Amino acid sequence: MNNNDLKGNIIHKIDHNSQRALSVLFWTVAGIIVGVVVGLFATAFGLTMRFVIGFRGTHPWLIYFLPIGAVVITFVYKHILKEKDSGTNTVIAAIQSNDRLPFRLAPLIFFATCLTHLVGGSAGREGAALQMGGSIGNGIGRALKLNATNKKTMIMCGMSAAFSALFGTPMAAAIFSMEVISVGIMHYAALVPCVISSLVARYIAAYFGLGAEMYPIDIIPSFNIKTAIIICVFAIICGLASIVFCTMLHKYEEFLSGKILNPYIKAVVGGTSVLLLTLIVGNQNYNSTGSAIIMSCFTGATIGLGTFFLKMVFTTLTLSCGYKGGEIVPTLFIGATLGAAFGQLIGVSPALLAAVGMGALFCGVTNCPLSSLLICFELFGYEPMPYFLLAVAFSYWVSGYSGLYRAQKIVYSKYRSNYIDKHTL
Repeated sequence: MNNNDLKGNIIHKIDHNSQRALSVLFWTVAGIIVGVVVGLFATAFGLTMRFVIGFRGTHPWLIYFLPIGAVVITFVYKHILKEKDSGTNTVIAAIQSNDRLPFRLAPLIFFATCLTHLVGGSAGREGAALQMGGSIGNGIGRALKLNATNKKTMIMCGMSAAFSALFGTPMAAAIFSMEVISVGIMHYAALVPCVISSLVARYIAAYFGLGAEMYPIDIIPSFNIKTAIIICVFAIICGLASIVFCTMLHKYEEFLSGKILNPYIKAVVGGTSVLLLTLIVGNQNYNSTGSAIIMSCFTGATIGLGTFFLKMVFTTLTLSCGYKGGEIVPTLFIGATLGAAFGQLIGVSPALLAAVGMGALFCGVTNCPLSSLLICFELFGYEPMPYFLLAVAFSYWVSGYSGLYRAQKIVYSKYRSNYIDKHTL
């Protein structure tokens, strides 16, 4: 090698290292910016949600506005968004392709989710988190004039930031936005900015008093063959329950849309259905997030075996008629109540099985085993790790190709190392 070749190689390496350093610097700064902006927005949303849920709790008569609330949300989306809204599917599709993700989605989902919970719709808040974070991240990417690939990374950063701020689980939030897009592959190029955004947003939320959820497990039995078998059986039940829940959500929405073409009539029918079911049940335990019921699963309260199924029905009726909010918190409710009831039935720690049920159901409906494991660690601690590991693995396997988000792709088979590239059912 002559001196000119050697000099050229040295210059090439210097240029390559400089580009890498600039890239690291850019994504560090971008992650901080997204974390701050989305963290503030998500914190404001979380605090508003806390007020709205508390206000509805002291004014139970607000459930009589359920039909009106659905009509208002339908009207606002039809005249402001001016395009078909598919919830979190919109965000996932924007990352998979170059589909448009409007910035106005952020304030719209903020308003619609708060109204949903004000009148007693059965929904979560993660749908708002992912849509708000994704649209804000995309908006920042457009403002910085980033190319299509880098804007997708910014969307994932925004999703991680909002999820972390609202749920208090920065590890799971950082991984979830990369894992949920395509089952079987991970978008590791977004890891550093997603981690930074997640941690910054969580710090901001904590600073303003938006605390993280923690659930105590009173008794953790020793891990042995008997308890392992119990967890495996229960995880299989959870995987099947996740299929039932996803099928109910998708099929009933298709049925309602096919039978009622006018969106306003569909809103009235759906809102009235939730109201009538609430009156038949005789309480509002299944309205809104149901956080108090989730916590009761860890404090020794008796949980009926049909509680989890009623939450499935309430959530299906709510989300099929135009209400917003998401399905993850209802999923955690379903998993917790199913676990607590099963634990009381067979004489195993209800709190432990409630925790296992939450993680297993989350995995079954999202097809995200790593995120599910991390969210279990952050919500319940590391001591029950073997139980979580088994439950998540079996639920992921049993749930098949069903899922909450139809835009989500199953890139590789869950059962063989085969490339299949199909959407969830």
